[in-house]
Amino acid sequence: MEFVTLNTGVEIPMIGTGTNTYGKQDHNYNGDITGDTTELDAAIASGYRLIDTAIGYRNEAVIGAAVKKSGLDRSEFFLTSKLPGKEEYTASREAVEAGIAFSLEQLQTDYIDLYLIHHPWDDLDEIVSVWKVLEEYVDKGVFKAIGVSNFDETQLQYLLDNARIEPAVNQIQSHVGHWNHEVIAFGKQHGIVSEAWGPLSGVSDEARVKLTEIGKSYNKSWAQVSLRYQIQSGVVVIPKSHDAGRQKDNLELFDFELTAEEMAEVAAL
Repeated sequence: MEFVTLNTGVEIPMIGTGTNTYGKQDHNYNGDITGDTTELDAAIASGYRLIDTAIGYRNEAVIGAAVKKSGLDRSEFFLTSKLPGKEEYTASREAVEAGIAFSLEQLQTDYIDLYLIHHPWDDLDEIVSVWKVLEEYVDKGVFKAIGVSNFDETQLQYLLDNARIEPAVNQIQSHVGHWNHEVIAFGKQHGIVSEAWGPLSGVSDEARVKLTEIGKSYNKSWAQVSLRYQIQSGVVVIPKSHDAGRQKDNLELFDFELTAEEMAEVAAL
């Protein structure tokens, strides 16, 4: 496993697992919560330690149960959760603090490694007000780092201009169908690590053929090449699979390196 150091000094693994359909009926995002930890048990057994969830996923309790069930020390894990960008969670200090308390309770932990604002909204000043509450939780050690999700350059810049603790991470859509190069480049300029959700989405048949061709010389799949491109670009990835075999395959990214020419070819897809 490789790591990158965030702006608060904490290290985040370069690959983790998404969970937005884990512990849900029929693996459906909107499905009823079943409490089943099977997929996450397999991921943890394979070596995943970065686990990404959110209040909006409704399954923080499933993640908390799986971490406890693993028998591993809490310090072995890097847990990420997110506060929804909705009025019921953002309208006041009390609303923000209630959301944080809920996450901590559901995850069965007294600290969270990375806590994000899940979505931006139109009132940038209100975003800053929410952010200032999150900063206090970093001061108290409850959050090891804080960041945002789905923010564009304008929203990031406004936060940078008004933050005491700059965002450590911007979790964004990034995959072969939409690399989001501009936002990633902006983040690098300002010390913000980009983290890709859905990193294996949006792959056209044409792109899959090209990625497969590149992977042949390394005995790697198109998916492994796509993920390797992203981590080699400094982007943390959180692929998600319900299949234990594919979970393992997605971790096999650190025994090969794409050439500069191959990186350019993938970037152009």
